[in-house]
Amino acid sequence: MIGTIRKHSKWLWVIIIVVTIITFVFWMNPGGRNGGGGRVVGNLGSIAGQKVTPDAYFGVEREVYIYHWLSYHHWPGKDPNYSASDLQRDTYVRLMFIQKGEDLGIHVGDDAMATVAKRILSSPNLARAFGYENQSVPLDVFVKNVLEPNGLTAGDFADFVRHELVINQLRQATGLAGELITPQEAAAVYKRQHQELSAQIVLFSASNYLAAVPVTPAVVAQFYTNYLAEYRLPDRVAVSYVAFSVTNFMAKAEHQLTETNLDEQAETLYRQYGTNVFPEAKTPEEAKAKIRDVLIRQQALADARQQADDFATTVFNMDPVRPENLATVARQKGLAVQVTAPFGKEYGPEEFTAPADFTKEAFGLTPDEPLAGPIVGQDAVYVIALAKQLPSEIPPLDRIRARVTRDCQFQEATLRAQQAGTNFVDTLLSGLADGKSFASICSAAGLHPETLPPFSLSTMDLPELSGLVPLNRLKAAAFATPVGHVSNFETVDGGGFMVYVKSQLPVDTAAIAADLPQFTAALRQQRDTEAFDNWANRTASRDLRDTPIFSGQPETVAQ
Repeated sequence: MIGTIRKHSKWLWVIIIVVTIITFVFWMNPGGRNGGGGRVVGNLGSIAGQKVTPDAYFGVEREVYIYHWLSYHHWPGKDPNYSASDLQRDTYVRLMFIQKGEDLGIHVGDDAMATVAKRILSSPNLARAFGYENQSVPLDVFVKNVLEPNGLTAGDFADFVRHELVINQLRQATGLAGELITPQEAAAVYKRQHQELSAQIVLFSASNYLAAVPVTPAVVAQFYTNYLAEYRLPDRVAVSYVAFSVTNFMAKAEHQLTETNLDEQAETLYRQYGTNVFPEAKTPEEAKAKIRDVLIRQQALADARQQADDFATTVFNMDPVRPENLATVARQKGLAVQVTAPFGKEYGPEEFTAPADFTKEAFGLTPDEPLAGPIVGQDAVYVIALAKQLPSEIPPLDRIRARVTRDCQFQEATLRAQQAGTNFVDTLLSGLADGKSFASICSAAGLHPETLPPFSLSTMDLPELSGLVPLNRLKAAAFATPVGHVSNFETVDGGGFMVYVKSQLPVDTAAIAADLPQFTAALRQQRDTEAFDNWANRTASRDLRDTPIFSGQPETVAQ
């Protein structure tokens, strides 16, 4: 805990700082991860029986760095969603692809490599990042400003481009299934996905049966006994906390940035990323305004962090270390202290959306180390203290009787709704066999079918389902039912439904003609990708068996 660390002597901080810097530089700088310079590695394993050498591993790892930067415009070490194990996995997979290319005799000429390199450097986003308009970024500029500061070279970029072409050749060779799709087959798939149905749905919802469910104390007690495990509460913790809200620092942050170079920063970021940052922005000015808002919020969060750190320093330096120190210092500084209700690890506090580290730190608190923070979230920075620890328990019935009663009623109402739906299917089929209409049979049973808007397999949303019926369940039932017939009764949480398929609507031939070329290309790409991914997964499960990523053992690299 930070509280304990702060109390130790300066030599501990020196060790921590040195270790942190070494780790930071090593992870952030791909140029520092190589097989030379006196560095040694653990067993890097073998791919399809061929031993992986340090030179090969770290050379390809540098290519993965370049791929990540070109894809996301930041290095892996600065991506919170990309871990060291992700880097290791991608490196071994890329090594496998390169080795397969060599086994198949795939050769990339210098002309092809130069063409693709120029295409990469001509990317509009990359050009904007360097302030170029309608021209590619010169290779020497890219090397000097992007690669060399991160320990990479023009040779690494050349290797990356060459191997990208090898992988592309593998993709084409393994993805021939997509190229074999004819326009006729693509048209058939298009029609199948866009064929709309006209249908009616009959819902059987538990809410319509709740009032008829009798509930006695004995029934509730039996239900509680039968479902004891459902009511078990996990280990919980309650914490007191001081929140340094970002909103309290926004005005100051805006003033600070406006006095410096806020507009220039926004302009630079817009040139670098364009509308990709905020695709919903309708104009460049709107996108720049949103970028300015983000920059102001980042500065406000940094200011909140600084104030939280000053507050935490005072709290943690108090002796003896006690949870009450948080409130003591907060009163001295005029800050509000709040206390959460007990919460579990799975959901965190119910009063606000807390960052994951808030819950993690809260469950790490102990009577000996009752303080933690600053904990940085999106909207605030927190300093916390242990308030209460509660072990897992099953609450007695009297404490949760209202909840158990509702659950008991709802379960019985659901069963009644589903039984009513099952019984109605028999009535409906019998009536239809006698020549009665669907509408008349429903009316006689006191049911009111709802006419749905036309929908197809490609439909993404139907608000008329009211949340009771998942859209994919409706599609599955409807498209498995012949026109003029009724589906089986389908049970869902809280009841069930059946769907009557009235007719198939004609597919818009003009839409087919307009959409088919793009749809065919997308379908071929999809099939190509599926074929390549299937091949890659099968190959990796066999050829990477003797590598750290297959065994689950991390690659070890030592200075």
